[in-house]
Amino acid sequence: MFEELNKNGEANELSKEQRLELLMNQFGRDVVRLAFTYTKEKQLAEDIAQEVFIRCYQNLDVFRHESSYKTWVFRITINLCRDYFRSWNYKHITISDIFNKLSFTNRTPETEYMNLEKNRVIGEKVLALPLKYREVIILYYYEEMSYNQISKLLNMSQQTIKSRLHRARLKLQKSLEKGELDESYI
Repeated sequence: MFEELNKNGEANELSKEQRLELLMNQFGRDVVRLAFTYTKEKQLAEDIAQEVFIRCYQNLDVFRHESSYKTWVFRITINLCRDYFRSWNYKHITISDIFNKLSFTNRTPETEYMNLEKNRVIGEKVLALPLKYREVIILYYYEEMSYNQISKLLNMSQQTIKSRLHRARLKLQKSLEKGELDESYI
């Protein structure tokens, strides 16, 4: 919606607050989810998301449209997450591993339970990957971004992204095999 408004030139007619509201409505959940994949803590991810949109508001008038709004917002999110990892809090406080289960709407309780359990295991394995592999898995599979978009977002070559994604898949596969997860889940 926001991208369409911008293409038609109508976004410039909206107030700064209205443009921020559009960004928050369109990307709010994605920002929290992306921040969570870095921090592994729900409350912290929500705090980072708030800071992301504060930064968006502060810089909305200077946005140069060299990338999409999604890429811009995700870049801010990743930078804030990385800043957090360099902070005193991260280095001196233990972060608990929390993973929200994704729910599936299936017919039987048994099938639903199996899907939730499979998703929990895969989610834990993804979150256990080193950050450089975890971020490409999340951006590619969960955020459905292209190699080109990920490349611009992380400021790396597409070949590096492809290589990390390949290595991440191998590490994830080995991790899942060690956990004896049924292959039909993959």
